Amino acid sequence: MSSCSSGDPAQAKERQRDYCTKLGSWQDAKHAVATSAAHADSSDAQNARHDIAESAGHAVVDASKRLAQEGLEQGGSHIFDDTVNAVGGDTGAESRAVSYCDSSGFETLVGSAG
Repeated sequence: MSSCSSGDPAQAKERQRDYCTKLGSWQDAKHAVATSAAHADSSDAQNARHDIAESAGHAVVDASKRLAQEGLEQGGSHIFDDTVNAVGGDTGAESRAVSYCDSSGFETLVGSAG
């Protein structure tokens, strides 16, 4: 594991956990949007779920930015770019973000990509 710039491994692990928690929340929100569209929920419900997913997307991108700024990327990953692309719909980038959480020890906080 890489350490953050302050050299505090506990803080680095907390940043990684925070990122993976937010990634999992975004995945859940994204899934809720897809499910509501498939079940023809009311447009108000769909809009609310979309707003939640968008907010969760912003939160995970912000968390990925902190990881990148603190040098907590692993194995040549580009966690910020992968996260931005995942939120934009790139399932390959989402898989790489999920793999980051798996290798950080937070695999239970995220789902599979897609």
